[in-house]
Amino acid sequence: MKNYYEILEVNPKASKEVIEKAYKVLVKKYHPDLYTGQKQIYAEKKIKEINEAYNILADEFLKEQYDNEIYNQNRIQSQGEVRTRPDKHGKNYQANQKEEMPLEERMKKHKVGSLGAIIELTKQLIHDLVKSKEKRQEIKEITKKDILAIILTIIVIILIGMILWFIPFTNGWMRELLFENPLFNWIGGLFS
Repeated sequence: MKNYYEILEVNPKASKEVIEKAYKVLVKKYHPDLYTGQKQIYAEKKIKEINEAYNILADEFLKEQYDNEIYNQNRIQSQGEVRTRPDKHGKNYQANQKEEMPLEERMKKHKVGSLGAIIELTKQLIHDLVKSKEKRQEIKEITKKDILAIILTIIVIILIGMILWFIPFTNGWMRELLFENPLFNWIGGLFS
């Protein structure tokens, strides 16, 4: 497992501001445009590692998970057993996981569209799909209803088009739409 603190050359207890400053310094130091040849290839690899480390350590949720993994890995290596690291509130990490806050509560911790929010949403979806047979069945039912709704919508659109075709007032407009519109001509060309 990579040690992101070593990659960013910061202490594991470093604040968010220190992590950000270390990231900026390292990005300037290892920018690939400053090097040529083999050193440039090394700098590109180093920048990828630095970006990966910063993305994890800059996000509070991901950083807490990473710290727990490091803590467990160190415990396994030293004692051969797994224990959970108490969080900042004195509770065990596993106990927090069992309580499971609602998705809306967990999403409030992250900005919309941020990496943390996307990861949280993905984890929740995977949890719902894998762990819950009822959810899977519900999703299958919703999917069936969606497919049925799409088919019915297409049928209704075709029927409306046919009705408009046979009404004398709208027939000219329909002919113009179907035969003189470049988009419909292109679609018609695909099928001929």
